[in-house]
Amino acid sequence: MGNIVAIVGRPNVGKSTFFNRLTQSRDAIVEETSGVTRDRHYGNTEWNGIYFSVIDTGGYVLDSEDVFEEEICRQVELAIEEADKIIFLVDAMEGLTDMDKDVAALLRKCKKTVFLVANKIDTPIKIAEAAEFYSLGLGNVHAISAVNGSGTGELLDELVDDMENEPEEEEHDIPRIAFVGRPNVGKSSLINALLGKERNIVTDVAGTTRDTIYTRFNAFNFDLELVDTAGLRKKGKVYENIEFYSTLRSVRAIEKADVCILMIDADHGIESQDLNIIHLIQKHNKGLVIACNKWDLVEKETNTHLKFEEQIRKRIAPFHDVPIIFTSVLNKQRIHKTLEKAVEVYNNRTRKISTSQLNEHLLEIIQQTPPPTATRGRFIKIKYITQLKTYYPSFVFFCNRPQDLKDSYKRFLEKHIRNLWNFEGIPITMYFREK
Repeated sequence: MGNIVAIVGRPNVGKSTFFNRLTQSRDAIVEETSGVTRDRHYGNTEWNGIYFSVIDTGGYVLDSEDVFEEEICRQVELAIEEADKIIFLVDAMEGLTDMDKDVAALLRKCKKTVFLVANKIDTPIKIAEAAEFYSLGLGNVHAISAVNGSGTGELLDELVDDMENEPEEEEHDIPRIAFVGRPNVGKSSLINALLGKERNIVTDVAGTTRDTIYTRFNAFNFDLELVDTAGLRKKGKVYENIEFYSTLRSVRAIEKADVCILMIDADHGIESQDLNIIHLIQKHNKGLVIACNKWDLVEKETNTHLKFEEQIRKRIAPFHDVPIIFTSVLNKQRIHKTLEKAVEVYNNRTRKISTSQLNEHLLEIIQQTPPPTATRGRFIKIKYITQLKTYYPSFVFFCNRPQDLKDSYKRFLEKHIRNLWNFEGIPITMYFREK
Protein backbone atom coordinates (compact mmCIF):
# COMPACT_ATOMS: atom_id res chain seq x y z
CA MET A 1 0.00 0.00 0.00
CA GLY A 2 1.86 3.07 -1.22
CA ASN A 3 -0.77 5.76 -0.58
CA ILE A 4 -0.10 7.75 2.60
CA VAL A 5 -2.11 10.82 3.66
CA ALA A 6 -1.01 13.07 6.58
CA ILE A 7 -3.49 15.26 8.47
CA VAL A 8 -1.73 18.41 9.69
CA GLY A 9 -2.71 21.75 11.22
CA ARG A 10 -2.39 23.88 14.34
CA PRO A 11 -3.66 22.44 17.66
CA ASN A 12 -7.35 21.83 18.35
CA VAL A 13 -8.79 22.13 14.83
CA GLY A 14 -10.28 18.60 14.89
CA LYS A 15 -7.51 16.51 13.30
CA SER A 16 -8.02 13.52 15.60
CA THR A 17 -11.82 13.65 15.18
CA PHE A 18 -11.32 13.60 11.40
CA PHE A 19 -8.76 10.76 11.72
CA ASN A 20 -11.26 8.73 13.75
CA ARG A 21 -13.95 9.31 11.11
CA LEU A 22 -11.66 8.23 8.27
CA THR A 23 -10.40 5.10 10.02
CA GLN A 24 -13.81 4.35 11.62
CA SER A 25 -12.13 4.03 14.99
CA ARG A 26 -11.71 5.75 18.32
CA ASP A 27 -7.94 5.26 18.23
CA ALA A 28 -6.89 8.90 18.42
CA ILE A 29 -7.53 10.64 21.74
CA VAL A 30 -9.86 13.61 21.32
CA GLU A 31 -9.92 16.38 23.92
CA GLU A 32 -10.54 20.10 23.93
CA THR A 33 -7.00 20.66 25.24
CA SER A 34 -4.51 21.64 22.55
CA GLY A 35 -1.55 19.31 22.05
CA VAL A 36 -3.25 16.08 23.15
CA THR A 37 -1.97 14.27 20.05
CA ARG A 38 1.77 14.42 20.64
CA ASP A 39 2.85 11.62 18.33
CA ARG A 40 1.88 10.74 14.84
CA HIS A 41 -0.87 8.15 14.84
CA TYR A 42 -1.21 5.65 12.01
CA GLY A 43 -4.32 3.97 10.58
CA ASN A 44 -5.70 2.37 7.41
CA THR A 45 -8.86 3.26 5.53
CA GLU A 46 -10.64 2.74 2.20
CA TRP A 47 -12.71 4.93 -0.10
CA ASN A 48 -14.26 3.89 -3.43
CA GLY A 49 -12.24 0.67 -3.33
CA ILE A 50 -8.93 2.53 -2.89
CA TYR A 51 -6.97 1.70 0.26
CA PHE A 52 -4.70 4.27 1.86
CA SER A 53 -2.88 4.99 5.11
CA VAL A 54 -3.65 7.99 7.32
CA ILE A 55 -1.27 9.77 9.72
CA ASP A 56 -2.77 11.89 12.48
CA THR A 57 -0.29 14.48 13.76
CA GLY A 58 0.01 16.80 16.73
CA GLY A 59 -0.79 20.48 16.21
CA TYR A 60 1.91 22.59 14.56
CA VAL A 61 3.16 25.57 16.60
CA LEU A 62 6.17 27.51 15.32
CA ASP A 63 8.83 28.95 17.69
CA SER A 64 7.20 27.64 20.85
CA GLU A 65 9.12 27.46 24.12
CA ASP A 66 7.10 24.40 25.15
CA VAL A 67 9.29 21.33 24.68
CA PHE A 68 6.29 19.19 23.72
CA GLU A 69 5.14 21.68 21.08
CA GLU A 70 8.66 21.72 19.66
CA GLU A 71 8.49 17.92 19.44
CA ILE A 72 5.05 18.11 17.78
CA CYS A 73 6.58 20.32 15.07
CA ARG A 74 9.17 17.63 14.37
CA GLN A 75 6.39 15.05 14.17
CA VAL A 76 4.48 17.13 11.62
CA GLU A 77 7.59 17.65 9.49
CA LEU A 78 8.27 13.89 9.55
CA ALA A 79 4.68 13.07 8.60
CA ILE A 80 4.83 15.52 5.70
CA GLU A 81 8.09 13.95 4.54
CA GLU A 82 6.57 10.45 4.68
CA ALA A 83 3.18 11.28 3.11
CA ASP A 84 2.15 11.32 -0.55
CA LYS A 85 -0.68 13.81 0.09
CA ILE A 86 -1.43 16.29 2.88
CA ILE A 87 -4.77 17.31 4.38
CA PHE A 88 -4.28 20.74 5.98
CA LEU A 89 -7.10 21.18 8.48
CA VAL A 90 -8.19 24.64 9.68
CA ASP A 91 -10.99 25.76 12.03
CA ALA A 92 -13.69 27.73 10.19
CA MET A 93 -15.42 28.70 13.45
CA GLU A 94 -12.31 30.31 14.88
CA GLY A 95 -11.16 31.74 11.55
CA LEU A 96 -7.70 32.30 10.07
CA THR A 97 -4.88 32.58 12.64
CA ASP A 98 -1.16 33.34 12.51
CA MET A 99 -0.46 29.68 13.31
CA ASP A 100 -2.46 28.62 10.23
CA LYS A 101 -0.24 30.96 8.18
CA ASP A 102 2.87 29.27 9.71
CA VAL A 103 1.62 25.83 8.66
CA ALA A 104 0.68 27.10 5.19
CA ALA A 105 4.19 28.55 4.75
CA LEU A 106 5.66 25.12 5.58
CA LEU A 107 3.30 23.33 3.19
CA ARG A 108 3.98 25.66 0.26
CA LYS A 109 7.61 24.48 0.36
CA CYS A 110 6.90 20.74 0.57
CA LYS A 111 6.08 19.97 -3.11
CA LYS A 112 3.32 17.53 -2.08
CA THR A 113 -0.37 17.67 -3.06
CA VAL A 114 -2.11 19.70 -0.33
CA PHE A 115 -5.87 19.70 0.36
CA LEU A 116 -6.92 22.76 2.37
CA VAL A 117 -9.88 21.66 4.51
CA ALA A 118 -12.02 23.99 6.63
CA ASN A 119 -13.51 22.00 9.52
CA LYS A 120 -16.51 22.64 11.81
CA ILE A 121 -18.84 23.70 9.00
CA ASP A 122 -21.90 21.68 9.97
CA THR A 123 -24.53 23.54 7.88
CA PRO A 124 -24.47 24.92 4.30
CA ILE A 125 -25.10 28.44 5.69
CA LYS A 126 -21.63 28.41 7.32
CA ILE A 127 -19.74 27.62 4.09
CA ALA A 128 -19.12 31.36 3.52
CA GLU A 129 -17.03 31.35 6.71
CA ALA A 130 -14.38 29.29 4.89
CA ALA A 131 -13.75 31.94 2.21
CA GLU A 132 -11.00 33.77 4.13
CA PHE A 133 -8.75 30.69 3.93
CA TYR A 134 -8.31 31.21 0.17
CA SER A 135 -5.81 33.92 1.16
CA LEU A 136 -3.37 31.15 2.21
CA GLY A 137 -2.67 30.50 -1.47
CA LEU A 138 -3.19 26.73 -1.30
CA GLY A 139 -6.01 26.49 -3.83
CA ASN A 140 -9.57 25.32 -3.27
CA VAL A 141 -10.99 25.21 0.27
CA HIS A 142 -13.00 22.07 1.12
CA ALA A 143 -15.73 22.67 3.71
CA ILE A 144 -16.41 19.73 6.05
CA SER A 145 -17.62 18.76 9.50
CA ALA A 146 -15.45 16.03 11.03
CA VAL A 147 -18.10 15.50 13.72
CA ASN A 148 -21.14 14.81 11.51
CA GLY A 149 -19.31 13.89 8.28
CA SER A 150 -20.82 16.53 5.98
CA GLY A 151 -18.55 17.36 3.03
CA THR A 152 -16.15 14.48 3.72
CA GLY A 153 -17.43 12.35 0.81
CA GLU A 154 -16.64 15.02 -1.80
CA LEU A 155 -13.21 15.60 -0.23
CA LEU A 156 -12.37 11.88 -0.29
CA ASP A 157 -13.57 11.53 -3.91
CA GLU A 158 -11.00 14.15 -4.89
CA LEU A 159 -8.32 12.76 -2.56
CA VAL A 160 -8.36 9.24 -4.07
CA ASP A 161 -9.04 10.37 -7.64
CA ASP A 162 -5.52 9.68 -8.94
CA MET A 163 -4.55 7.02 -6.38
CA GLU A 164 -3.95 3.48 -7.57
CA ASN A 165 -4.34 0.33 -5.52
CA GLU A 166 -1.21 -1.77 -5.56
CA PRO A 167 -1.85 -5.45 -6.38
CA GLU A 168 -3.05 -7.53 -3.41
CA GLU A 169 0.44 -8.91 -3.16
CA GLU A 170 3.55 -8.18 -5.18
CA GLU A 171 4.89 -11.01 -7.28
CA HIS A 172 8.45 -11.89 -6.31
CA ASP A 173 10.42 -15.02 -6.98
CA ILE A 174 11.91 -15.67 -3.55
CA PRO A 175 10.57 -15.34 0.02
CA ARG A 176 10.80 -11.81 1.36
CA ILE A 177 11.62 -11.73 5.08
CA ALA A 178 11.26 -8.40 6.91
CA PHE A 179 13.00 -7.65 10.20
CA VAL A 180 10.76 -5.35 12.22
CA GLY A 181 10.60 -4.09 15.77
CA ARG A 182 11.36 -1.19 18.05
CA PRO A 183 14.58 0.80 17.62
CA ASN A 184 17.86 -0.63 18.85
CA VAL A 185 16.76 -4.26 19.25
CA GLY A 186 19.40 -5.53 16.83
CA LYS A 187 17.62 -5.75 13.44
CA SER A 188 20.58 -4.42 11.43
CA SER A 189 23.10 -6.32 13.60
CA LEU A 190 21.32 -9.62 12.92
CA ILE A 191 21.33 -9.04 9.15
CA ASN A 192 25.01 -8.07 9.29
CA ALA A 193 25.77 -11.25 11.29
CA LEU A 194 23.96 -13.35 8.67
CA LEU A 195 25.72 -11.64 5.78
CA GLY A 196 29.09 -11.67 7.53
CA LYS A 197 29.69 -8.02 6.61
CA GLU A 198 28.64 -4.52 7.60
CA ARG A 199 25.86 -4.18 5.01
CA ASN A 200 23.73 -1.97 7.28
CA ILE A 201 24.93 0.82 9.53
CA VAL A 202 24.74 -0.05 13.23
CA THR A 203 25.19 2.41 16.11
CA ASP A 204 24.12 2.57 19.75
CA VAL A 205 21.75 5.41 18.86
CA ALA A 206 18.20 4.06 18.69
CA GLY A 207 16.70 4.69 15.27
CA THR A 208 19.92 4.86 13.23
CA THR A 209 17.99 2.92 10.62
CA ARG A 210 15.83 5.12 8.43
CA ASP A 211 15.18 3.78 4.93
CA THR A 212 14.16 0.22 4.14
CA ILE A 213 17.05 -1.86 2.72
CA TYR A 214 16.50 -4.98 0.58
CA THR A 215 19.36 -7.52 0.51
CA ARG A 216 19.58 -10.82 -1.41
CA PHE A 217 20.81 -13.61 0.89
CA ASN A 218 22.00 -16.68 -0.97
CA ALA A 219 24.02 -18.90 1.39
CA PHE A 220 23.71 -21.86 3.79
CA ASN A 221 20.99 -23.36 1.53
CA PHE A 222 18.89 -20.18 1.83
CA ASP A 223 17.79 -17.99 -1.07
CA LEU A 224 15.86 -15.10 0.43
CA GLU A 225 15.36 -11.37 0.26
CA LEU A 226 16.06 -9.83 3.68
CA VAL A 227 14.36 -6.54 4.44
CA ASP A 228 15.78 -4.28 7.14
CA THR A 229 13.56 -1.39 8.20
CA ALA A 230 16.80 0.42 7.97
CA GLY A 231 19.08 3.20 6.78
CA LEU A 232 21.21 6.10 7.93
CA ARG A 233 19.70 8.88 9.99
CA LYS A 234 21.34 12.26 9.71
CA LYS A 235 23.17 13.24 12.90
CA GLY A 236 21.07 16.37 13.28
CA LYS A 237 17.90 14.32 13.37
CA VAL A 238 18.62 11.69 16.00
CA TYR A 239 16.29 13.47 18.43
CA GLU A 240 13.20 12.90 16.30
CA ASN A 241 10.45 10.83 17.86
CA ILE A 242 12.07 7.54 16.93
CA GLU A 243 9.38 5.22 18.27
CA PHE A 244 6.68 6.33 15.83
CA TYR A 245 9.06 6.72 12.91
CA SER A 246 10.08 3.12 13.51
CA THR A 247 6.46 1.97 13.42
CA LEU A 248 5.77 3.82 10.17
CA ARG A 249 8.81 2.29 8.49
CA SER A 250 7.82 -1.12 9.84
CA VAL A 251 4.37 -0.71 8.32
CA ARG A 252 5.78 -0.25 4.83
CA ALA A 253 8.08 -3.27 5.26
CA ILE A 254 5.24 -5.43 6.62
CA GLU A 255 3.02 -4.62 3.65
CA LYS A 256 5.66 -5.82 1.17
CA ALA A 257 6.92 -8.88 3.09
CA ASP A 258 5.85 -12.53 3.14
CA VAL A 259 7.10 -13.21 6.67
CA CYS A 260 8.06 -10.75 9.42
CA ILE A 261 10.67 -11.48 12.07
CA LEU A 262 9.65 -9.32 15.00
CA MET A 263 12.75 -8.68 17.09
CA ILE A 264 12.25 -7.84 20.74
CA ASP A 265 14.77 -6.99 23.43
CA ALA A 266 14.88 -9.94 25.86
CA ASP A 267 15.97 -7.53 28.59
CA HIS A 268 12.71 -5.53 28.25
CA GLY A 269 10.28 -8.22 27.09
CA ILE A 270 7.34 -7.59 24.78
CA GLU A 271 6.03 -4.01 24.92
CA SER A 272 2.93 -2.21 23.64
CA GLN A 273 4.75 -1.03 20.51
CA ASP A 274 5.57 -4.68 19.69
CA LEU A 275 1.89 -5.58 20.08
CA ASN A 276 0.97 -2.77 17.65
CA ILE A 277 3.36 -4.26 15.09
CA ILE A 278 1.94 -7.78 15.63
CA HIS A 279 -1.55 -6.36 15.06
CA LEU A 280 -0.38 -4.89 11.73
CA ILE A 281 1.24 -8.19 10.72
CA GLN A 282 -2.07 -9.97 11.42
CA LYS A 283 -4.08 -7.30 9.63
CA HIS A 284 -1.97 -7.75 6.50
CA ASN A 285 -2.04 -11.58 6.77
CA LYS A 286 1.73 -11.95 6.92
CA GLY A 287 3.76 -14.67 8.59
CA LEU A 288 5.28 -13.99 12.01
CA VAL A 289 8.36 -15.23 13.88
CA ILE A 290 9.33 -13.64 17.21
CA ALA A 291 13.06 -13.37 17.89
CA CYS A 292 14.01 -12.50 21.50
CA ASN A 293 17.40 -10.93 20.96
CA LYS A 294 20.11 -10.14 23.57
CA TRP A 295 19.27 -13.43 25.32
CA ASP A 296 22.89 -13.51 26.52
CA LEU A 297 22.12 -10.55 28.83
CA VAL A 298 19.28 -12.33 30.67
CA GLU A 299 20.04 -13.99 34.00
CA LYS A 300 18.87 -17.58 33.66
CA GLU A 301 17.46 -20.17 36.02
CA THR A 302 15.85 -23.53 35.24
CA ASN A 303 13.16 -23.12 32.54
CA THR A 304 13.72 -19.33 32.21
CA HIS A 305 13.02 -19.51 28.47
CA LEU A 306 9.74 -21.44 29.05
CA LYS A 307 8.49 -18.82 31.50
CA PHE A 308 9.53 -16.03 29.13
CA GLU A 309 7.78 -17.77 26.23
CA GLU A 310 4.61 -18.23 28.28
CA GLN A 311 4.54 -14.51 29.13
CA ILE A 312 4.89 -13.59 25.44
CA ARG A 313 2.10 -15.96 24.37
CA LYS A 314 -0.23 -14.46 27.01
CA ARG A 315 0.48 -10.95 25.71
CA ILE A 316 -0.09 -11.83 22.04
CA ALA A 317 -3.25 -13.98 22.58
CA PRO A 318 -5.44 -15.06 20.88
CA PHE A 319 -2.87 -15.32 18.03
CA HIS A 320 -0.40 -17.44 19.99
CA ASP A 321 0.47 -20.14 17.45
CA VAL A 322 3.73 -18.30 16.72
CA PRO A 323 7.34 -19.58 16.79
CA ILE A 324 9.54 -17.86 19.40
CA ILE A 325 13.35 -18.08 19.05
CA PHE A 326 15.85 -16.90 21.68
CA THR A 327 18.82 -15.30 19.96
CA SER A 328 22.04 -13.48 20.67
CA VAL A 329 23.46 -11.64 17.68
CA LEU A 330 26.59 -10.86 19.70
CA ASN A 331 27.30 -14.58 20.28
CA LYS A 332 25.73 -15.64 16.95
CA GLN A 333 23.32 -17.88 18.87
CA ARG A 334 20.42 -19.34 16.83
CA ILE A 335 20.60 -16.66 14.13
CA HIS A 336 20.32 -19.26 11.33
CA LYS A 337 17.57 -21.03 13.28
CA THR A 338 15.58 -17.78 13.04
CA LEU A 339 15.80 -17.87 9.24
CA GLU A 340 14.99 -21.60 9.11
CA LYS A 341 11.83 -20.94 11.10
CA ALA A 342 10.92 -17.97 8.86
CA VAL A 343 11.17 -20.25 5.80
CA GLU A 344 8.94 -22.84 7.54
CA VAL A 345 6.39 -20.11 8.24
CA TYR A 346 6.60 -19.00 4.59
CA ASN A 347 5.77 -22.57 3.53
CA ASN A 348 2.89 -22.68 6.02
CA ARG A 349 1.50 -19.49 4.46
CA THR A 350 1.35 -21.10 1.04
CA ARG A 351 -0.18 -24.38 2.32
CA LYS A 352 -3.35 -25.46 0.51
CA ILE A 353 -5.79 -27.99 1.99
CA SER A 354 -8.07 -29.81 -0.42
CA THR A 355 -11.82 -29.33 -0.05
CA SER A 356 -12.30 -33.07 0.47
CA GLN A 357 -9.79 -33.11 3.36
CA LEU A 358 -11.34 -30.05 4.98
CA ASN A 359 -14.83 -31.52 4.90
CA GLU A 360 -13.77 -35.01 5.88
CA HIS A 361 -11.97 -33.87 9.05
CA LEU A 362 -13.75 -30.69 10.11
CA LEU A 363 -17.38 -31.71 9.50
CA GLU A 364 -16.85 -34.69 11.80
CA ILE A 365 -15.57 -32.36 14.56
CA ILE A 366 -18.49 -29.98 13.93
CA GLN A 367 -21.00 -32.84 14.21
CA GLN A 368 -19.49 -33.92 17.55
CA THR A 369 -19.50 -30.33 18.88
CA PRO A 370 -22.13 -28.38 16.89
CA PRO A 371 -22.46 -24.57 17.15
CA PRO A 372 -24.57 -23.31 20.09
CA THR A 373 -28.25 -22.92 19.24
CA ALA A 374 -29.18 -19.50 17.80
CA THR A 375 -31.93 -17.24 19.10
CA ARG A 376 -35.46 -18.69 19.30
CA GLY A 377 -34.00 -22.20 19.45
CA ARG A 378 -32.96 -22.32 15.79
CA PHE A 379 -30.10 -24.69 14.96
CA ILE A 380 -27.01 -23.52 13.08
CA LYS A 381 -25.77 -26.08 10.58
CA ILE A 382 -22.38 -25.80 8.84
CA LYS A 383 -22.74 -27.72 5.58
CA TYR A 384 -19.55 -27.23 3.60
CA ILE A 385 -16.00 -25.82 3.91
CA THR A 386 -13.47 -24.76 1.28
CA GLN A 387 -10.17 -22.85 1.14
CA LEU A 388 -10.02 -19.71 -0.99
CA LYS A 389 -7.31 -19.11 -3.58
CA THR A 390 -5.67 -16.23 -1.71
CA TYR A 391 -1.99 -15.56 -0.93
CA TYR A 392 -2.67 -16.46 2.70
CA PRO A 393 -4.82 -19.16 4.39
CA SER A 394 -8.49 -18.20 4.21
CA PHE A 395 -11.46 -20.53 4.55
CA VAL A 396 -15.17 -20.23 3.80
CA PHE A 397 -17.76 -22.02 5.94
CA PHE A 398 -21.16 -22.27 4.30
CA CYS A 399 -23.98 -22.43 6.84
CA ASN A 400 -27.65 -21.58 7.29
CA ARG A 401 -27.33 -18.74 9.87
CA PRO A 402 -23.81 -17.20 9.61
CA GLN A 403 -24.84 -14.06 11.48
CA ASP A 404 -25.65 -16.10 14.62
CA LEU A 405 -22.28 -17.88 14.92
CA LYS A 406 -20.52 -16.77 18.10
CA ASP A 407 -16.88 -15.65 18.16
CA SER A 408 -16.05 -18.37 20.69
CA TYR A 409 -17.17 -21.03 18.19
CA LYS A 410 -15.15 -19.38 15.41
CA ARG A 411 -12.08 -19.61 17.67
CA PHE A 412 -12.95 -23.28 18.30
CA LEU A 413 -12.92 -23.92 14.53
CA GLU A 414 -9.62 -22.08 14.04
CA LYS A 415 -8.04 -24.09 16.86
CA HIS A 416 -9.00 -27.35 15.13
CA ILE A 417 -7.71 -26.16 11.74
CA ARG A 418 -4.38 -25.44 13.44
CA ASN A 419 -4.40 -28.82 15.22
CA LEU A 420 -5.02 -30.69 11.96
CA TRP A 421 -2.65 -28.76 9.68
CA ASN A 422 0.51 -26.74 10.32
CA PHE A 423 -0.24 -23.03 10.06
CA GLU A 424 2.25 -21.99 12.75
CA GLY A 425 3.09 -18.29 12.53
CA ILE A 426 0.24 -17.51 10.10
CA PRO A 427 -2.99 -15.60 10.80
CA ILE A 428 -6.01 -17.55 9.52
CA THR A 429 -8.96 -15.72 7.97
CA MET A 430 -12.40 -17.36 8.15
CA TYR A 431 -15.56 -16.27 6.34
CA PHE A 432 -19.07 -17.53 7.10
CA ARG A 433 -21.58 -17.36 4.26
CA GLU A 434 -25.17 -18.37 3.87
CA LYS A 435 -25.90 -21.46 1.80
